[in-house]
Amino acid sequence: MKPKWDWKKYVMEFISIFIAVISAFALTNWNENRREEEAATKILLEISNGLQKDLEDIRINVYGHKEGIKACQFWRAVLSNQEVNYDSLYEHYINLTRDFFSVQNNSGYETLKSRGLELLKNDSLRFDIISLYEYDYKSLKTMEEDYYEMQFQENYFKELNDIIAPNFEFDSIGNIASIQQPLRISQKETKLILTYLWKIQVNRNFILKYYGSMEEKIQKIDQNINMQIER
Repeated sequence: MKPKWDWKKYVMEFISIFIAVISAFALTNWNENRREEEAATKILLEISNGLQKDLEDIRINVYGHKEGIKACQFWRAVLSNQEVNYDSLYEHYINLTRDFFSVQNNSGYETLKSRGLELLKNDSLRFDIISLYEYDYKSLKTMEEDYYEMQFQENYFKELNDIIAPNFEFDSIGNIASIQQPLRISQKETKLILTYLWKIQVNRNFILKYYGSMEEKIQKIDQNINMQIER
């Protein structure tokens, strides 16, 4: 007589093993997702901290370009023989052709790239971050440091100094103290300086607009990062 096959017992054992395997797989998958989410959160925090430093650098450069525009206005007043504050003469002379560097804190973004951009599940946020670091920041750096029109020290200082410096008056230790007014320069030199001042101011206003749009974009991305972290 053949032994009776207890199919219910084997079915239950099979179901138990199946559930155990699926549960183990689900747990492993959950743990992996959790680790990825924790890694993404840490990277987003690093990016956010970098963005705050970037905003500080942007505001410093914005202030510097605005001071450069004030310098243009100061030297127009000197050329038109208006009364000026000699205490700010040296400052306006330096600020007139001062250049700036664009510094970006991209360590968080580089970490994200090394781990894989797909670590960020939010497609919109991932696209905005990539666009900021790969396009906007590089464009800003190129404009500040490589774009010929924005190299004020290289393009204008020597020409301006050759015309203006003979009119400076110095103190006993050789510091610029004041300037002779009216300037002893020709009408041609006056027009040259006015042209330089106009061009410097136009280019500073141009990059200030770009900085303004950059600041708005960075703030928006940082807000979205914080919302993502809170979720």
